[in-house]
Amino acid sequence: MIAGLRRSAGPAALALAAAFLLAACGSGGNAAADLGGSGAGTAPNGVKVNLTPEQHRITTPKVDAIAALVPEEVRRRGTLQVVDNLGTVPPLDFHATDDRTIIGAEPDLAYLIGNVLDLKVELTPVSWENVFVGLDSGKFDVGITNITVTEARKEKYDFATYRLDILGFEAKKGGSWKVEGPADVAGHTIGVASGTNQEKLLLAWNEQNVKAGLKPVDVKYFQTSSDYYLALGSGRIEAWLGPNPSGAFHAAQTGETEIIGTYSGAGDQVLGKIAATTKKDNGLVKALGAAIDELIRNGSYGEVLKRWGLDNEAVQSSEINPPGLPKTD
Repeated sequence: MIAGLRRSAGPAALALAAAFLLAACGSGGNAAADLGGSGAGTAPNGVKVNLTPEQHRITTPKVDAIAALVPEEVRRRGTLQVVDNLGTVPPLDFHATDDRTIIGAEPDLAYLIGNVLDLKVELTPVSWENVFVGLDSGKFDVGITNITVTEARKEKYDFATYRLDILGFEAKKGGSWKVEGPADVAGHTIGVASGTNQEKLLLAWNEQNVKAGLKPVDVKYFQTSSDYYLALGSGRIEAWLGPNPSGAFHAAQTGETEIIGTYSGAGDQVLGKIAATTKKDNGLVKALGAAIDELIRNGSYGEVLKRWGLDNEAVQSSEINPPGLPKTD
């Protein structure tokens, strides 16, 4: 069983449960401007972050043997159609200070994969539900947008993992409340985005608590960062449950909030993982996995994660269709 991780956990504990992240931030708004509009920020690891359109992205050479794994139709086209859910909270996927240029860890990784595969990356931001609609229809080749591996999704999609999946409870700074497991959320008002794995986890915890005779969670739903941070600041919610990287990044920028607990995005039985996601059996997943392994080997993967303060969520290799969040009745 994988225990929940406290933010104060040391590197060994973080490596053991190897961090976690999720799926779906809401769309809309300029997150970079919301962080002050100065064009610079600070990641949780202390690294200064460039929030301007001039990203000077890390690049890497093509690898012919890996590019040869790409299905012929995609190779002939010469482009990799990448879909992402454009969120409003750095450092995953958001608009730069010009409110147009898409920046973040996910786009950086997508462009690096394109480098290895000798394909031009065409990045299309859509709403969360349309990520999967686009993959199903074949409009997009791959989703690189904080998609957690789940057993249900594995019936329709193939996965090549590239980061660990950590969920974080973000609350106002200075309180004594900590979240390590289900009992710690009983009786609290917590915000979450609908249709996400964090919602699924929170509702499962709430059901467990109610059966045990504990007070229920008052669950509030938000889809944009501006809405849930306004609710958190005004006290309408006591915590927000979302991707730990987003919450930790926000806390580092503002100094007004903190992460009071982290947990695996796949629950307590499976180590959650985030993966590049393709339509099942479209022939692309092996090329994606090999490309990610090459990025890990040559160090460019580590540079991207460090650049965005996500180096504690690195994987040692890309796994094809590993165990995911179990199905529930």
